[in-house]
Amino acid sequence: MTLCDPALDFRDFVSTLLERKDAVRIGTEVSPHLEAAAITRRVYDTRSPAPLFENLTGAAPGFRLLGAPAGLSGPGTEFGRVAAHIGLAPTATARDIVEHLVRAMHAEPIAPRVVDKGAVQENIRTGADVDLEQFPVPLLHQQDGGRYFGTYGYHIVQTPDGSWTSWSISRSMLHSRNTLVGPAMPQQHLGMIHRMWQERGRPTPWAFVAGAPPASLVAAGMPLPEHINEDGYVGALAGRPVDVVRAQTNDLYVPANAEIVLEGYISPDETAPEGPMGEYHGYQFDDPREQPVFHVEAITHRNDPILPFCVAGVPPEENHTIWGTMISAVALDVLRSNGLPIDMAWCSYEAATCWIVLSVDLDELRRNPTTQSELVDAVAGVLFSSHVGWLVPKILLVANDLDVTDITDVAWALATRHHPATGTYRFDDAPGIPLVPYLSADDRAAGRGGKAIVSCLQPTQLAGVTSGSTANFDNAFPDAVRERVLRNWSSYGFDS
Repeated sequence: MTLCDPALDFRDFVSTLLERKDAVRIGTEVSPHLEAAAITRRVYDTRSPAPLFENLTGAAPGFRLLGAPAGLSGPGTEFGRVAAHIGLAPTATARDIVEHLVRAMHAEPIAPRVVDKGAVQENIRTGADVDLEQFPVPLLHQQDGGRYFGTYGYHIVQTPDGSWTSWSISRSMLHSRNTLVGPAMPQQHLGMIHRMWQERGRPTPWAFVAGAPPASLVAAGMPLPEHINEDGYVGALAGRPVDVVRAQTNDLYVPANAEIVLEGYISPDETAPEGPMGEYHGYQFDDPREQPVFHVEAITHRNDPILPFCVAGVPPEENHTIWGTMISAVALDVLRSNGLPIDMAWCSYEAATCWIVLSVDLDELRRNPTTQSELVDAVAGVLFSSHVGWLVPKILLVANDLDVTDITDVAWALATRHHPATGTYRFDDAPGIPLVPYLSADDRAAGRGGKAIVSCLQPTQLAGVTSGSTANFDNAFPDAVRERVLRNWSSYGFDS
């Protein structure tokens, strides 16, 4: 009997969600043209179970879609789907997940295990039989420039000398029956390796994985340093190696039990318009851009394949729950490794990965007092010079007497502890991702600007002391009173 392994097998991941009632089978006929996406957006808004669409208009029999694979769930298991990606219990907290990711970053990498065959090659189509239209590729927003095949998968590319294999997330839009088009920004690992092949005048050997082992999707979303192979990090996350099998048409290795794998190459010079698309920051701009063309020479897939998808937009969705969480873990590790007094980092999902909140350790400040400007400069020097710091434009500093994973605490700190005249520090020369919506055209052209650190620290907290006490349930009543209230809560007539 094969054990269920939701971190390393997407099919097991879906089964686990169904068993937990955190996914629901939808047998009613649903159109991939906007309807599936509309249902999924409503799922995000209501924190409902992930929809598994099993009866899709125009799709080949058995072909399925899964929406909101890492959407938030209900109270007590909010992060359950994210936790399932890395083998944690559905009750795992934000801190549990981030600390697990950080530990894995320092664990010995476990290299993939090469196998002769895998479920992903149950069906193989090459050459003239390649047809991406066989899949129920969804139209996600009515303003989108096309249908997006790749919103919850990752690209696999390797440097020409074979020394670095990158698994990285980037979207891809359907261009024709055998081509996709999508971004490969030069600051991203996909773009770095693509440029190496371009400089040799050669196409980039490429594969795309959909319905990947969930832990590998997490690893692909981590802003790890360049020249680090994500495939070994997958093993460190899951505690076991991920099985890989050689691709049909090139020398890349792909997850053996993935749902779908596309194989081919990225053209060294061919581009086509991509977008517009509703973005992770919650806006859509009418500006399709020329992007590289990805040629598909082979498709392999499991029987009854499941294509997972994310409907990007106003948070929370997977850009925030997966990408934002991975950014949090890497940022925390970078800051800790440099000796800064930070005990947690969290990209508030509600802020659309446009800020990261750093929890400042008051005990450490009590031992080693500092000034606000010294702390800000130290944080900026470490974070804004790193790859992970390139991704997030704003940093909020909040003392650890509050919970930085609780947006209510963060809002309260911003409102009551941030001094508008002395608490905002601009870093106009710091490099940053050009997708931030408030950037000017000049900012985007320069690749800099729009970066800031906002201090929500009381002046006394820089010496480790909080002024005043918090007037809330935990602090404003004696232990005996709080215990009696909790013990009698149901008898008062409230839901327990």
